Amino acid sequence: MLFAHDVEISLRAAVALANSAEAPDTFTTVQDVDAWYVEHGYTGRRDGDVAELDELRALRPALRELLTADRDTAAALVNEMLLDARALPQLVRHDDLDWHLHAVPSEAPLAVRVAVETAMAVIDLVRADEMSRLTVCTDATCEGVVLDLTRNRSRRYCSTTCANRNAVAAYRARQAEPRT
Repeated sequence: MLFAHDVEISLRAAVALANSAEAPDTFTTVQDVDAWYVEHGYTGRRDGDVAELDELRALRPALRELLTADRDTAAALVNEMLLDARALPQLVRHDDLDWHLHAVPSEAPLAVRVAVETAMAVIDLVRADEMSRLTVCTDATCEGVVLDLTRNRSRRYCSTTCANRNAVAAYRARQAEPRT
């Protein structure tokens, strides 16, 4: 583990939400929110309505901007997000999780919590000069965000689909080369 558990969870959730805007959009129903909420271990307030879906969908461009920003821009965006939410970091322990940071109450709207938790996670990346852990997919037809938490920084694709597509293309190109 390169970063604290809550940092990695927040980054994975933010990347998944930001990437859901890539064609085809995979975040269009309240059920999509339900699945994302459970998959990424969110707790606290959950309205489960179209307004919440719309708020999360509206957050995606800001998350993408933050997750693909250079270090100085990311720092400015983090500060803006935390100020907008009037974030007040607190150590909390709940469910089966040990002490970790929350910066807004669990009763805050889900989109606000996602924005603040992502901003708090990016703080660790900025402070450690690790913004290079976030890149854009190497696939020429994709703009997905890649979160690389590997030790050797080898992740290049946002999904298995993009990685497989490129592996198959490379294989076919090798097979098409004339043999000498």
